Amino acid sequence: MNKPNILLLMTDQQRWDAMGCSGGWVRTPNMDRLAQQGVRFSNCVSNAPECMPARISLATGLYPHNTGVWKNQSYTLPAETPTWLQQIRQAGFRTSLFGKIHHYSHDRDLREKESLLHAHGLDDLNEIGGPRASAHVMSHMTARWEMKGLLEAYKDDYGERFSSKPHLVRPSALPLEEYADVFVAERATNYLSRYNRAEPWFCWVSFGGPHEPWDTPEPYASMYVPESMPPAYSALSGAQTRPQGLLDEMLSNSGMHRPIFEENEIGRMRANYAGNITLIDEQIGRILTTIENRGELANTVIVFTSDHGEMNGDHGLIYKSNFLDGAVRVPLIVRTPDIFQSSYAGSVSDTFVEWFDIGPTLVQLAGAKICHRQFAKSFCPTLKDSSVEHRPEAISEYNNEILYMCHDWKMALNRHGDPYLLFNRRTDPNETTNLANLSSMKVIENRLQEVVGMRLALSDYRNHGTT
Repeated sequence: MNKPNILLLMTDQQRWDAMGCSGGWVRTPNMDRLAQQGVRFSNCVSNAPECMPARISLATGLYPHNTGVWKNQSYTLPAETPTWLQQIRQAGFRTSLFGKIHHYSHDRDLREKESLLHAHGLDDLNEIGGPRASAHVMSHMTARWEMKGLLEAYKDDYGERFSSKPHLVRPSALPLEEYADVFVAERATNYLSRYNRAEPWFCWVSFGGPHEPWDTPEPYASMYVPESMPPAYSALSGAQTRPQGLLDEMLSNSGMHRPIFEENEIGRMRANYAGNITLIDEQIGRILTTIENRGELANTVIVFTSDHGEMNGDHGLIYKSNFLDGAVRVPLIVRTPDIFQSSYAGSVSDTFVEWFDIGPTLVQLAGAKICHRQFAKSFCPTLKDSSVEHRPEAISEYNNEILYMCHDWKMALNRHGDPYLLFNRRTDPNETTNLANLSSMKVIENRLQEVVGMRLALSDYRNHGTT
């Protein structure tokens, strides 16, 4: 049988529960359709709850403690870095990217970096920056905005938002047809509809939304009623005398991550966010229709995911950059030709998946193998039987802190290795009570710290090979 085509659909900053099939408060018929025809993973954990470190880990199969990329920082993934994308290309696929990839710091003109992305494994590409970056870097998209006389209005809108209220909710200064998520889908559908090469295609469509700011264009901006949005989780409670970490800094200071909300402002934010996701879902529908019109949908592997989440008012916070579920858990749906035609289509797996496991999974589905040193691993066995455990736990890392998460417990260690967050995931799924440093929890903390230590030892890049 011919090799399948591969479609990787990715959003930026979409919470795990922001789909119809996972949370029920956002209308996503196309994402739900993929879930009905594939396997949905309910415990996919981002390698880092921020854009660049998560995406560098995905590219390399390495953890932030391996790469040194712990947060959004000045960094460029070297051209000589081994990636799973290169393995896809070597397996005979024509590889393409439309949208955001963030393998390097966004500055100047993204078009100048095309040779770097070619080296990382991409043949054809049209890269964009994220919503913030697009206000100060050039790309094919922003050059188009400039030609149409829209770029200055976009910059002015961003300047006003971030000089006064970054969580301001109002429609974009761009018309719907020029909005970044529409631009990305348009370029991807044009490419796929005209594709006429002999090689099977691998197409990565990486949307810039629903990443803040809350600027969804009409008619999506007013599609949802703020009062109908799920309420935010309440503020954390717990022991006052305990080790402190980055989340404590966010919660103790009103500012960028913890603004002062006006009445029903969280509802308005969530309604705008939901509108952006529905907009993206409709763009995904356009892409699927294009593939279907080519007669290739039945023989296409499709993965849908996001790099990290968005707090959207939970615990009084916005943005990401912490280890609470709103920021660190992400959607993951996998639909393959085999699953689509099987009795287990529509199943949900609660095994843990670390986000970068997507890379070796796609390589295996492409009929190839990763031979360079890395720590991500394929979850293909779980695609054949959703009861198969892929990982019993997951870790995530950010700014020199580490999260450990299993079905029963969730613990975060600060930069000194001290537990400062501890949640019982069975009895407190909304993470409202921090049990860290309670005398009754010391045995649990010590045991989990030992497990984290073993995980870190097993992922020592200097001494270990392919996983």
